[in-house]
Amino acid sequence: MRSRYTAYARRDADYLLYSWHPEMRPDSIEFPPGHDWIDLDILETEQGNILDTHGVVEFAATYESGAEIHVLRERSLFNRHNGRWVYIGPEQAELI
Repeated sequence: MRSRYTAYARRDADYLLYSWHPEMRPDSIEFPPGHDWIDLDILETEQGNILDTHGVVEFAATYESGAEIHVLRERSLFNRHNGRWVYIGPEQAELI
């Protein structure tokens, strides 16, 4: 999760696509202009340990757009695929 946040902050589309499950990932990623990521707080994790095959991460990511501060809060689903953790998608997402 932290690496995906860093990839968004750096606008690293290649890593984001690589870290997405192949059956779920989009063809490409567009970064909204003027979005500057400020902070990531991991609020809760479920499973996702070394012997697990899936996990959930709840986070709040703060970003600035223009002169406004926003928070994206999401519960993200991850699965182990070919020996590495990959993003499946949001279980729940809310823009605050």
